Amino acid sequence: MIYPIIKYPDPVLMKPAKDVTVFDKELKQLVEDMFESMYEAQGIGLAAPQINIAKRLCIIDLSFKKNPAEKIVLINPEIIEKEGKQHEEEGCLSLPEIREKVNRAFQVKVRAQDVEGKWFEIEGTELLSRAFQHEIDHLNGVLFIDHLSRLKRDLVLRRIRKMQKNGEW
Repeated sequence: MIYPIIKYPDPVLMKPAKDVTVFDKELKQLVEDMFESMYEAQGIGLAAPQINIAKRLCIIDLSFKKNPAEKIVLINPEIIEKEGKQHEEEGCLSLPEIREKVNRAFQVKVRAQDVEGKWFEIEGTELLSRAFQHEIDHLNGVLFIDHLSRLKRDLVLRRIRKMQKNGEW
């Protein structure tokens, strides 16, 4: 099933998501549906709140379907280590057409559960590190525009309001 992507300023995007406590067939189906929804929307990462499900679950596939081994599922994730800095452009399926440079850690280590509920750790650098941080931010009710300077954020919000007024959002 393909879920519609929730757009800013929907309140579900600004609230911390709840922990996943049940690891069953429904959760596995939700993960598959999230991958389908993400690919349909041309994304490389998706958090459950972006499809109006307030659960601490996100997925990433930097290969965009080219390498199934690169599909990552993070349930109840937390960043346990950060190192270095990078300043690169990001976008978001919930903020279509908005792209801005954001400061992130160059490398992170994440602790999370898989669809069976088993804990694991995974590290990422560069784009994968940014994807981990971006998607985990979603689970904490934080959007990438929240990392911008006040001036840049105000300009982005003004652009969004203009698109909403013109029926383009």
